[in-house]
Amino acid sequence: MTDTIRIINATILTSADAPLLTPAFLEIAGRDISALGLMDRLPSSAAATVIDARGQLLMPGLINGHNHCAMTLFRGLADDLDLISWLNGHIFPAEAACVNPEMVSWCSKLAAAEMLLSGTTSVADGYFHADAAAAAFRDAGIRAVVAQGVIDFPAPGVPDPGRNIEMLEGFIDLWLGKDPLITPAVFAHSPYTCAPATLQRAKAAADRHGLLFFIHLAEGQNEAGMLIDARGTSPVRHLKALGLLDARTVCVHGVWLDDEDLDILAAAGASVVTCPQSNMKLASGTARVTGMLDRGIPVGLGTDGCASNNSLDMFREMDLLAKTQKLANLDATALPARQALACATTGGARLLGLPQTGRLAVGCRADVVLIDLKAPNLTPFYNQDLLVYAARGGDVRTVIVDGRIVVRDRRIAAFDLEETLTAVERLAGGLAQYRQGDPDVH
Repeated sequence: MTDTIRIINATILTSADAPLLTPAFLEIAGRDISALGLMDRLPSSAAATVIDARGQLLMPGLINGHNHCAMTLFRGLADDLDLISWLNGHIFPAEAACVNPEMVSWCSKLAAAEMLLSGTTSVADGYFHADAAAAAFRDAGIRAVVAQGVIDFPAPGVPDPGRNIEMLEGFIDLWLGKDPLITPAVFAHSPYTCAPATLQRAKAAADRHGLLFFIHLAEGQNEAGMLIDARGTSPVRHLKALGLLDARTVCVHGVWLDDEDLDILAAAGASVVTCPQSNMKLASGTARVTGMLDRGIPVGLGTDGCASNNSLDMFREMDLLAKTQKLANLDATALPARQALACATTGGARLLGLPQTGRLAVGCRADVVLIDLKAPNLTPFYNQDLLVYAARGGDVRTVIVDGRIVVRDRRIAAFDLEETLTAVERLAGGLAQYRQGDPDVH
């Protein structure tokens, strides 16, 4: 008996635009997919674990390209506010008061549970106390690109902003190459919270180690007027002048980009993660995703943090991505469902440097999800377009990451979810004064 998992009698979707295989099987050996095909090619050898997936769809795990996972603590804390009021009046003060390693650990683990239960197997996280987040993701069994936050004012874990790059380097040294699920990265918050020298030093640190450099960019309409020591007439042109744009630069949001900005990103090979739900909720606008894709800019999809979404369900995010692009372009054919699905799978894998994920093929990492096709909202199931327009996280039954079953029959298998929920509820008890509408908040 070998250490294998065999999934049989499934309908299999190998990638966003591939034809469905049914009835089909997939076999996992160790961390990788070792075989897949129609049931008449099923190996005669035994397997350690057999999952009969009759009536279920087997698909690649979804990839959340941008999240601030520990912000699950702030879900619903302050809603229906513009971006700057939301940040300065509620989020930044709450973070200053309560973000510490314990909070980041428990709240990142809670986010991991929500993501795993809704079919996300990989996430790019950017926040503070990144070491605690990385450990939480490792224990939860989710694949993660974990970026330490860099910002030019006192921040959780970095009370002296003059040491932000030193702290970043320490985090990288601690995690680089140490765990197969965790990839360290750099997250410079934005060009309106980081001075040019800080941005350049953060990018240099990323380049020294061959890591990704994430930055919030062009999220708000007035961001160009907020830049610290502006070197260009737009946030993109500012970054270009500073020499920060290349194939390892991941620009998050990218809502307010003109044609010149898009051409600059395409020429540099930089990528964009779009977060439609967060951008809608904060009235930031709608990113020109079709224009990005037309230029060959790699595009991934993210939820952003719970405080500005308020959900981490990537099925919901795919639906909004497709529909907002149709509305913005007044074209029902703009950004078809399978293109939205690609942004959440192969697109995310490409820009996060995880080429062995986002699709099902022999030799790829075994990051797979089983979806219940007997759910009323997925009956009848003609093709994968329904995954974008009708599926939801609650349709997920089983999740495997790196060859390990982490969700079994809609129950977290890798850690004690009840313990995590109890810990987060305890932490939430100390946030009353930061809630929207509280008389102590001005």
